[in-house]
Amino acid sequence: MEEFVRLNTEGVRKKIYHGGTGDIPKFLTGSKVTFHFRTIKCDDEGTVIDDSKKVGVPMEIIIGNMFKLEVWEMLLASMRIGEVAEFWCDVTHTGLYPLVSKSLRRIAEGKDPTDWHIHTCGLANMFAYHTLGYDDLDELQKDPQPLIFVIELLKVELPSMYKRETWALSNDEKLKAVPVLHGEGNRLFKLGRYEEATNKYREAVICLKNIQTKEKPWEVPWMKLEKMINTLVLNYCQCLLRMEEYYEVLEHTTDIIQHHPGVVKAYYIRGKANAEVWNEAEAKKDFEKVVDLDPSMSRQVKKELQILQNRMQDKEEEEKMKYKNIFSKDIGDCQKPKTTTPIHFSFPKSSYEERLIFLETFKNYYFFVMSPGSLDSTKYF
Repeated sequence: MEEFVRLNTEGVRKKIYHGGTGDIPKFLTGSKVTFHFRTIKCDDEGTVIDDSKKVGVPMEIIIGNMFKLEVWEMLLASMRIGEVAEFWCDVTHTGLYPLVSKSLRRIAEGKDPTDWHIHTCGLANMFAYHTLGYDDLDELQKDPQPLIFVIELLKVELPSMYKRETWALSNDEKLKAVPVLHGEGNRLFKLGRYEEATNKYREAVICLKNIQTKEKPWEVPWMKLEKMINTLVLNYCQCLLRMEEYYEVLEHTTDIIQHHPGVVKAYYIRGKANAEVWNEAEAKKDFEKVVDLDPSMSRQVKKELQILQNRMQDKEEEEKMKYKNIFSKDIGDCQKPKTTTPIHFSFPKSSYEERLIFLETFKNYYFFVMSPGSLDSTKYF
């Protein structure tokens, strides 16, 4: 039986489909709330925008962690465990839903919801309608409208009851976590556990990117974070080099160079990646740029250029042998046993020139396919 409840919040109406059990839990700051949700348009068709049950993974948020859709915290705080309720929310509460939905969909698709490797201000993303990547969300962002949220509250865990993931930390906690993650990544790199190291570096970058979106681009606090991010991304790229993910290295290092053309390490790592994918000219340019920016690197660059030269020479020799073997095989396959059996041709009503053209053509063919020297065209004139 449906039960209508008035909430002391303008622009929100609640309808209970299934009452929960026990008292309303305490939603303390830092508590983790797990729930299923379905988002529905207020149109005649009742168009479903998102449904966590179809994805198969419930939603989790941390109370007081500046979740983009603040109204959800208020809705959840009115519910009991096991309760299923419908909330109608007007446009003042739903304007940021397209951004939330985009992140949730990217997570469901196994993608990074933060786009940490893209140098774009979060505020710019908000107004760049074409960047959401989903037609229905683009339309919803252009034309904000009231939405209905059907929520089933599964559980509420106090901060002491679970291990908090990095994304759930406050900004201060994230800043404190970064050097720990950085150090752990370095330790794993030295042990040769490159994939595990990339996870640590990536996690640290995500922390900093999240904080950076709250700063004004290119001002001192933003640039300080950017420098830390670049260091971590380049460490991440060094792992990728060892994992032979050369094209991803090229992508990340080029991105850094485009925005910060004075980062020596970015040119050096990109040069190594270019060398690995046989981009000889590009690799040389990168290594030359390293020396221009930091002459103390000349000895190391000389070593890398020698390695590159040796690899290119080895590759050239390998290709020569490959083509030599191909041609030897082709000629060997074409050779036939020598024969002394005369070959006779008849040229009724043919001119001398026509007979000559034919025989010269045949002789060329015969030289490669049969036995050279067994055909004398002068006998046929």
